[in-house]
Amino acid sequence: MWNIMQEPNQSFVTEFILMGFSLSPRTTPLLFLAFLMIYLLIILGNGLIAILICLDSHLHTPMYFFIGILSMLDLGYTTTTVPQMLAHLASEKKTIPFMSCVAQMYIFLVLGITESWLFAIMSIDRYVAICHPLRYKVIMSPWLCGVMVIFCGLWGVISALVYTVFAMHLPYCVPAVLKLACADTSVNDRVDFILGFSVILIPLSLILVIYFNIVIAILKICSAQGQLKAFSTCASHITVVTMFSVPAMVMYMKPGSKASSEEDKKLALFYNVISAFLNPIIYSLRNKDVKRAVLRVTGWGRAL
Repeated sequence: MWNIMQEPNQSFVTEFILMGFSLSPRTTPLLFLAFLMIYLLIILGNGLIAILICLDSHLHTPMYFFIGILSMLDLGYTTTTVPQMLAHLASEKKTIPFMSCVAQMYIFLVLGITESWLFAIMSIDRYVAICHPLRYKVIMSPWLCGVMVIFCGLWGVISALVYTVFAMHLPYCVPAVLKLACADTSVNDRVDFILGFSVILIPLSLILVIYFNIVIAILKICSAQGQLKAFSTCASHITVVTMFSVPAMVMYMKPGSKASSEEDKKLALFYNVISAFLNPIIYSLRNKDVKRAVLRVTGWGRAL
């Protein structure tokens, strides 16, 4: 919903009324505490991963460089949305100014689109590590890694700007729920699909092609132990990509007329909050390098 300021022959949206989740008032405090705990754990988990990668020289490799960037992106786009959600759960006033909504959406899209392409870059890193292990450090040079991350960021900035400009030309406007607009949204639906294709399907297709080649290379390894080790290096990345891409693809690539606000809330919650919460766990729980880095940085390794 939105509040409108009217002038002669013109109407301007001044703020949006956030409907939130359809829950009873009794469950609101529990929901607030749950999201607060998850957000604090997101900050702790992703922050520790980023700090470890910076402090421990053994983690100064292309793979961990990309994981560090992923952790910073997760911190960024959850911080764009979750504090606002917590504030509205705790407050009677459940509105957001129009320009704040635009800024929040743009920053969120920049970080989310950048992350989508970062996953494709990380799959290239895995391909080089498995298929060209002797040339890995030469091919994946710091210069090339930096250029690829800059490409992801620029693509995110440009794509988010296009999406935001088209969405804001609607006469209300809530871009994530285009069906609420009081105008024909068919053009925006097409823009949604094209952008969804370029920021979700293209990187996802690239990931699938790369992993197809990785699987072929792994099957050529003679020992079962070698195959298992190669597959295990890719398992974390595949899991994280699936958690992020599938909900985002369902949400952003279906027409606004077919969108369900309740469905979209759950999907957005999953790929925004839950995936950012699970990413550090997935990348560190069975990762011996990260565990050793913790021991080295804290000094516990010397004591042991």
